[in-house]
Amino acid sequence: MSDFARVNCYKKFTLRKYITSFVVMIGACISFSAHALPSFARQTGQECAACHVGAFGPQLTPYGQKFKIGGYTDKAGDASPVPISAMLVGVFDQTSKDLPEDAGPHNGTNNNSALQEASIFLAGGVTDHLGGLVQVTYSGIDRATAIDNVDIRYARTVTIADQESVIGVSLNNNPTNQDPWNTVPAWGFPYMAADLAPGPNGSPLIAGGLEQQVLGLTAYVSWDDKIYAEAGAYRTQSNSLLKRTHVIETVDDVSEISGAAPYWRVAYSNSFNRQNMSVGLFGLQADIHPGRQPGPADKYNDVGVDATYQFMGTRRHIFSVNASLIHETQALNATLASDGAERKNNQTNALNVNGSYYFKNTYGVTLGHFNNFGSKTDQTLFAENPVDGSRTGHSDSSGFVMQADYTPFGKEGSSPFANVRFGLQYTLYSKYNGASKNYDGFGRDASDNNTLMFMIWASI
Repeated sequence: MSDFARVNCYKKFTLRKYITSFVVMIGACISFSAHALPSFARQTGQECAACHVGAFGPQLTPYGQKFKIGGYTDKAGDASPVPISAMLVGVFDQTSKDLPEDAGPHNGTNNNSALQEASIFLAGGVTDHLGGLVQVTYSGIDRATAIDNVDIRYARTVTIADQESVIGVSLNNNPTNQDPWNTVPAWGFPYMAADLAPGPNGSPLIAGGLEQQVLGLTAYVSWDDKIYAEAGAYRTQSNSLLKRTHVIETVDDVSEISGAAPYWRVAYSNSFNRQNMSVGLFGLQADIHPGRQPGPADKYNDVGVDATYQFMGTRRHIFSVNASLIHETQALNATLASDGAERKNNQTNALNVNGSYYFKNTYGVTLGHFNNFGSKTDQTLFAENPVDGSRTGHSDSSGFVMQADYTPFGKEGSSPFANVRFGLQYTLYSKYNGASKNYDGFGRDASDNNTLMFMIWASI
């Protein structure tokens, strides 16, 4: 595995060029005067089910997508609640076979339970045009607190070609974090997974490889609720800022984008007869210096295609389908120069398809299929080892994720001050890091990593 690939496993990072804007916007959120403890539901006067399929995030309905595109500013009447909320996630997970080493610094090789996340949010509208989401998370696994998701927006309603439209800008710290659809990596299924469970190599850079280590500024337009276009760029944050926000512990934990990494997104959506659909394209190009070392850069070019379909009906029976395919080409100049790879050129593809059914926005089942495929043989980049190695020199992995969940609140007539989801999830691997049997060269099979997870996901 390359140095940069190892860094990706941490999910930790943030930027310098837009620091001033970031601080000003955070300060605006904190100084917002009001008289109640809100969530988005309390701000809008809507139940959770208005914005979220299954009455719980993050899967968005068309109304929820419009709320996000509009800068999180929609509110009920003259209400101006303080935009503060909280989230707790507790999990228990069990793999089919004990892991070759402890799953975490305070956990064993199997049957682990943890307070996976405890988060505080500043989330909501600050003015008629400015709003956002800022998340600070305590990890019970790492026993540390760090900045998490950030998405701060300025949006206005305008008229373009005689159609009502929205134009806006987003300051965020993870490519696809600002996206209103649940097909892209930041908000794709599974919406919650066990951090202590094993995970295969080979994901594209856009699928979490830069989250929290960058800041990006993107501009977007939504025309007539049908045509959506967005473009912008991301830069790596300074080491000092990343340390102050507890995203990294040492400078070795982050790699640097050379210059800026352009990001783009286009999509078409349409709602009809209590149904809605979308199709789109998105992409990211980044030149990476592993460990911030000077010299040649690893070049990544990601292009994705995605589609969604939702049947909302009368909200009694709700069906959703989300699908995406990401193609990534790599020119590993830096990794090859440091003897971290056998070949310069590589590629990977990530296919994700899932469908869900919810009854009365309360009882839900979801089935998802994932398939990372197309990597070339590289015994150095994907070497044998008993933790996350590959006997074949490939990172190809595939399988299924099945989830059943129960959400008792969040519908009309329920309290807007709290919500909770109970879920049971099973991940089944048919291939892991290049093989079904003895994938690591030490006798471990793909099915040994099959994981059962129980979760309690609460928000107030």
